[in-house]
Amino acid sequence: MAGGDEVKEVRNQQVLARDYISAIPEESDMYLNTSSTIKLRVPDDDDCSTAGVLVKNLYLSCDPYMRSRMTKRDPGASYVDSFNAGSPITGYGVAKVLESANPKFKQGDLVWGMTGWEEYSIITATDSLFKIHNTDVPLSYYTGILGMPGMTAYAGFYEVCSPKKGETVYVSAASGAVGQLVGQFAKLSGCYVVGSAGTKEKVDLLKKKFGFDGAFNYREEPDLDAALKRFFPEGIDIYFENVGGKMLDAVLPNMRVHGRIAVCGMISQYNLEQPEGVHNLMHLVIKQARMEGFLVFNYYHLYGKFLEMVLPAIKEGKITYVEDVVEGLESAPAALIGLFAGRNVGKQVVLVSRE
Repeated sequence: MAGGDEVKEVRNQQVLARDYISAIPEESDMYLNTSSTIKLRVPDDDDCSTAGVLVKNLYLSCDPYMRSRMTKRDPGASYVDSFNAGSPITGYGVAKVLESANPKFKQGDLVWGMTGWEEYSIITATDSLFKIHNTDVPLSYYTGILGMPGMTAYAGFYEVCSPKKGETVYVSAASGAVGQLVGQFAKLSGCYVVGSAGTKEKVDLLKKKFGFDGAFNYREEPDLDAALKRFFPEGIDIYFENVGGKMLDAVLPNMRVHGRIAVCGMISQYNLEQPEGVHNLMHLVIKQARMEGFLVFNYYHLYGKFLEMVLPAIKEGKITYVEDVVEGLESAPAALIGLFAGRNVGKQVVLVSRE
């Protein structure tokens, strides 16, 4: 911990949640606080004195699950707590340790994990931080391919779906932070993979950059069932679910016997006050298929194994990754809201500082 009485105090811009919402989020639901300051030391209180770290945030991650945190929910009603109205938003990010009261971390360490949407953060829940050892790839990758989204793709595809060579794989929201990786993992596993996205640009990305065997723009398909039959005339072995609603309903009759569905998210439902119903669930029985939801937190113990597979694949050019980077905390609210309108192309990242 810092010694002496003189502790530097600096500006600490923050993105705060204005209030809880129940409908489609808007930029005005968040605001930039430019008047906050912070002392650059780990406080001496009980929470920090033996475990806390002070970090400078470098990159912040915009992720769809953050929408659920903007709604007030009772404790235990969701797998992640709601934001505190009037307080800084929290999420995954990449940061540099400036001071540490935790023996696991030292000044100068680079880490990724849960942090605040602000220039500097005091982190007491250090169990959620991962130390970054490999710096010969872009640091921003630890908000995506080498961070939570990458682990999500890995856990959902390999651990939940147990793919076999030659199987057919469908990925919805396929150009996003998770979907683009699932598709590439499927190709590395010798599978046939098709993805859907919401623009021609994203469909082209899937086919030309990520190596999907096929892709379609779901906005241009009046009949999703017919679209799936066109790409999967013999059915789908694995569906990586990111969308829910009408898409899930169309997929269910197109599953093959003993098919597997990994339920990662349902972005089409996040802004609805009343979720859409699903009518074709009986096909799980007919097809003897398995649909399983999962949370990435339960698979973080596999992070080392994940890196052993992914890092060489990145360096050898077998896996590629697309990021959509905006600069400055002032750009963060628009970046987060843009996820739900499909404005981002690839993983949405906020650059806070290059230091």
